[in-house]
Amino acid sequence: MIIAIDGPAASGKGTLAKRIADHFGFHCLDTGLLYRAVARDVVRAGFRGDDTWAAVAYARGLDPATLDDQALRGAAAGDAASVVAKIPEVRRALLAYQRAFSRREPGAVLDGRDIGTVVCPDADAKIFVTATPEIRAERRFLELKSRGDASPYDKVLAMIRERDARDSGRADAPMKPADDAILLDTTELDIETAFDAAVGLILRKIGHRGALQTGKTG
Repeated sequence: MIIAIDGPAASGKGTLAKRIADHFGFHCLDTGLLYRAVARDVVRAGFRGDDTWAAVAYARGLDPATLDDQALRGAAAGDAASVVAKIPEVRRALLAYQRAFSRREPGAVLDGRDIGTVVCPDADAKIFVTATPEIRAERRFLELKSRGDASPYDKVLAMIRERDARDSGRADAPMKPADDAILLDTTELDIETAFDAAVGLILRKIGHRGALQTGKTG
């Protein structure tokens, strides 16, 4: 069982993916962490983030055990990730790991920007989570503030818009909803309401087949 959760930065897709995976007893992968980890390793080694040779080399040698690094959760790591994510060879180098993860039993939830379109085009359920740039910037602003980052709201909003442009404008695997994805706009939803809506969408999509009975349903 594969559930694909895609969407832009700070849309709530990561939180939803974790909640959905826990609800059904599935494995969960934040694929964005893969790109953040590659960017981290490239920069630590003294290379520029857009150095194709270095980025591909570190993508091929990435150790998934390092994805728990809290430094990967910061805004700077996210911006650096969107730079290496533009490199087609990096995306291809990370594809096999993501697809192997998606085959874990009894099921897997993957969140990212191209899960439903490229990584798992045959996913059993696909949700594209979105919200207005202003609301997403407010969420990211509060998240950063809670971590001691005093970045002003206007700067965060500008970063969100720049990130959207990079993610949706790249030639290889651009961020966009899959043709068969269900749109979930969380602009006016709190996390509990968004979670209930997402679970409902998934159950309506695939629950009638009894496919979720292998997982934890409560």
